[in-house]
Amino acid sequence: MTSTDFTGPGEPSGAATDAARPAQPDRDAAPQYVLPLVVRIERAAPPARTDALETAARAVLVLLSDERAAGDGAWAAAVRDWQDARIRKVVRRARGAEWRRAEALPGITVHGDGAEVRVFPPVPLDGWPKDLARLQVSGTDLDDPHPPPAPAADGPVLWLNPELAMSAGKTMAQAGHGAQLAWWELSDTERAAWRDAGFPLSVRTAPPGRWDELTHSGLPVVHDAGFTEIAPGETVVAEGGNRFCPLPRERRP
Repeated sequence: MTSTDFTGPGEPSGAATDAARPAQPDRDAAPQYVLPLVVRIERAAPPARTDALETAARAVLVLLSDERAAGDGAWAAAVRDWQDARIRKVVRRARGAEWRRAEALPGITVHGDGAEVRVFPPVPLDGWPKDLARLQVSGTDLDDPHPPPAPAADGPVLWLNPELAMSAGKTMAQAGHGAQLAWWELSDTERAAWRDAGFPLSVRTAPPGRWDELTHSGLPVVHDAGFTEIAPGETVVAEGGNRFCPLPRERRP
């Protein structure tokens, strides 16, 4: 599980899926929700690690931009309650019949080059649907058959802390947090442009010599609460979220 504090120069900017963030004591006291993500990992053809990370990040954005998550949509109340509390995401793995049962539940499947990730509307921390609750969290280990290329220039880059060793599942959740931070930085017009472009983004490990620069640059930073795998600390920096601005604009204070 991942529970996260988000820091950066911007706050949520008023879209229907973005409730204003209460102060931390209120977030702790609020009912706690979690965003479930399930990655398909078949024994014979597991996805590449970077492909899975980027697909998970896009899955979070697809849910946030879905009409069901806005206004009076079927998922809107759950999304608001989730964002009013601590932002938690859990990645589980499935294959075969497990994956087919997961696909039968309300949600959205997002496809990468070879990866498949299904994202579901937030659920209470202790109220998972049984077909998701039975899926495994541990053992989500993936590799890249080849070193990933340089980040694409047409979307944000989610830089991972090079000093951390995290499972693929944990890193997918962190990438999702970083994508959500980038989303919160944008206006409605910029969000629509990013969505229409297919949510291009890159997830890469930051060069060791650049991580300190990134975390002190004023860019949005993901702070993990340290409940699983790692100690509390900085995990992801979201860079370039405003690449979908159609006209020059000043950065929000």
